[in-house]
Amino acid sequence: MKDSAKSLNYINEFSQIENMMKKVLFTLGLLLATTVMADEQPIADKELIAELKQYCTELAQEEGTDGKELKEFMLECVNEELDSEGYQTLTTLV
Repeated sequence: MKDSAKSLNYINEFSQIENMMKKVLFTLGLLLATTVMADEQPIADKELIAELKQYCTELAQEEGTDGKELKEFMLECVNEELDSEGYQTLTTLV
């Protein structure tokens, strides 16, 4: 009886380790997929960025900046639009 209990205990421990390894592999796969997807996004041309800056300027004037500095609001707004259209986001706005 003791041997079967030990055997079940080992199987249970192995299952826990196996589940943990699956989670680690899934997380690594997700990180890799996200990195690959970010590299595949095209870079927006200057005309699109200018249009988005104009849109975000109008949005800031009409609806406010939610207490953020205008520069910060503009970058976030432009990046949200770029991301929603499948383009790479920017680190700064010129």
